Amino acid sequence: MDESAETLARAIGARVRQERKLRDWTLDGLAAAAGVSRRMLVNVEQGTVNPSVGTLLRISDALGVGLPALVEPPEPRAAKLTRSGEGAVLWNGEAGGRGVLVAGTEPPDVVELWDWILAPGERHSSESHSPGTRELLHVREGSLTVEIEGEAHELQEGDALSFRGDAAHAYANPHERPARFSLAVFEPGVGATHRSEAPDA
Repeated sequence: MDESAETLARAIGARVRQERKLRDWTLDGLAAAAGVSRRMLVNVEQGTVNPSVGTLLRISDALGVGLPALVEPPEPRAAKLTRSGEGAVLWNGEAGGRGVLVAGTEPPDVVELWDWILAPGERHSSESHSPGTRELLHVREGSLTVEIEGEAHELQEGDALSFRGDAAHAYANPHERPARFSLAVFEPGVGATHRSEAPDA
């Protein structure tokens, strides 16, 4: 990990540990509730791993805080400004692409705003999100293929697509120039299926 990734990993780890201890949950309890291994959770809390977006989503949903809350400190102000270049880079492609979480709201109904770049040949697969999740995608540069439950949608610059995020989906750039798109993710009722008492270990 580079320096910025290490800083983000440490911040996420500290926040996960803080939220877990606030609930008086054990590592095993949170791991079971989130559906991740205890080893992965230990690595996340220690800031020694750059977890996938899917892993972070499972942990944040189990804690009932939403993904944005894991990557930034709580803000008491009515507005939260994120300057260009200050978003949380949560995905890095092998050819230089990236997925940046630039803004988000608090639970229970969480909205995430992402800035994505896929280099030529890159693909990002996403597992199904929690029930009721919806995504809105707008292609700002280049062309993009969005696959939803095996159905491919070809999008050109300026095109937009709305779809269910609670179905398996993927974003791919099979073209020769980079593709850039904005992505809004709405996840309703974050934490509604989890309670403040410790889950079974």
